[in-house]
Amino acid sequence: MKASGVKYLIEQGVDNVWKNRMMAFASFCVLLVSLLMVGISSLAYININSIVGGIEQKNEVIVYLDDNITDAEIADFGNALRNMSNVAEVSFYSKEEAYASLKEDMAEYDVLFESLGDDNPLPDAYRIKVADIGEIDSTIQEIRLLDHIFSIRAPYDFVNILVQLRSILTLVMSAIIMAMVIVSMVIISNTTRTSVFARREEIQIMKYVGATDAFIRFPFFVEGMITGFFSGVLALVITWLVYDAVVNALQNQLSLLSIIGTGNIIQFSDIYLPVTLAYVVGGALTGAIGSAISTRKYINV
Repeated sequence: MKASGVKYLIEQGVDNVWKNRMMAFASFCVLLVSLLMVGISSLAYININSIVGGIEQKNEVIVYLDDNITDAEIADFGNALRNMSNVAEVSFYSKEEAYASLKEDMAEYDVLFESLGDDNPLPDAYRIKVADIGEIDSTIQEIRLLDHIFSIRAPYDFVNILVQLRSILTLVMSAIIMAMVIVSMVIISNTTRTSVFARREEIQIMKYVGATDAFIRFPFFVEGMITGFFSGVLALVITWLVYDAVVNALQNQLSLLSIIGTGNIIQFSDIYLPVTLAYVVGGALTGAIGSAISTRKYINV
């Protein structure tokens, strides 16, 4: 097809948006709602997953060392921990630091500490954060193979709850997103077919006078792409405003943020580009392909 022919068909597609503005507006609204349902569900999922992951990272394993361990053995022990595959962070917590912290927390028991004098009953320890909390059991078993361990403290119960919670959330949110996608596609398909049905005579006349299938479909493709594009743009704006409003509301809930942490809420500025592409490109392609496919029934005359 010549460039002039392509230009003509594009112009026809643009003109059709205005000529059939009521049906175009109906398709626009359906696409907008569908994009919002899928987009907001997806954003909710990635934030919930981030929050759960942030809570997981706050849990740590504490390894208490034997009292007679030497400084060289302490250093070797730390290096052995850092070389473990599932260990993300290792920090040494000396018994002097632990004793000073205990005295500060229990200032009202100063008589007890005076009776101890210079005798420090606390052991040296390493604080460990694991990379994958689901593998904490195997990591602790690996740590137990090391020498000079007095005891290990790990939040087993809380870890099990978090692992189960993450699995349930992934399953539930995935089901919700899939349901939203299916519902959206059904609604979009029906709306697009209604729009094309209203113009079936126009399509059939073009077919009878010798127009090719591509010539007939292309303006519908352009029309659907324009409608989908603007649906995606508006969906992006609405999502941005709602998302920022929710984040601002959460930032005022200090007790809640002390649990989930502000860093675990994903800022919209960090995901602006992929969300924009998903909305705009997804909307344009859905509108374009839906319109083009829906003309097939009326082309076969």
